[in-house]
Amino acid sequence: MKIAGSVALVTGANRGLGQVYARELVGRGAAKVYGAARHSAEVTEPGVTAVALDVTDPQRVAEVARECADVTLLVNNAGIARTASLLGAPSLDDARAEMETNYFGTLAMCRAFAPILGANSGGTIVNMLSIASFRASTFLGSYAASKAAEWSMTNAVRLELADQGTLVVGVHAGFIDTDMAAGFDALKSTPEEVVAQVLDAVEAGRVEVLADERTRAAKAALSSGPEVAAAPSPALRIR
Repeated sequence: MKIAGSVALVTGANRGLGQVYARELVGRGAAKVYGAARHSAEVTEPGVTAVALDVTDPQRVAEVARECADVTLLVNNAGIARTASLLGAPSLDDARAEMETNYFGTLAMCRAFAPILGANSGGTIVNMLSIASFRASTFLGSYAASKAAEWSMTNAVRLELADQGTLVVGVHAGFIDTDMAAGFDALKSTPEEVVAQVLDAVEAGRVEVLADERTRAAKAALSSGPEVAAAPSPALRIR
């Protein structure tokens, strides 16, 4: 699909990667860009229509789908990451919160907007995934689990929506230079680099974006067995 003339909705558009998505969509000539965030007043990007949305609230997801029935491009960017280990965390609260937002929240948006996209000539869904979909770590274990689930869901949704002509793009990236990754010493892509690759993929009809060399290597390592795919990364540490 063409970005120019499209009607896009970006979740988590109040800052970081989501704000850059909204900005670049406006810059590429989208006819309308809805920027969604829990607090709509925080969506300040020029040319973007602010929408109040918590993707973990089923009632509000349904309301936004009715309010934004002209959408042709859905960018599921909203997500959270808690730096907690699976076994050492004091409770399951962080793991549940990550699954509720990253997996169930994204799935709820896909379910709500699938019929809208179908009615609007197919359209596109972009799901922001992660290198963590492929590679576990000791301090992002529950986040990685939620992103692996989201990856599997993305692949299944793609199959279910194939008959209505909806493109479903899964985006995997390592650390991106946003607030979410501020506490990590690691090589980071800029949000602009990632967004440019994604929107180019949307226009080219590609179903997957591997945004950086580390992510491409992590996916390739899946065929090498779990001892490689789950090996620690010596270049990464928390500040």
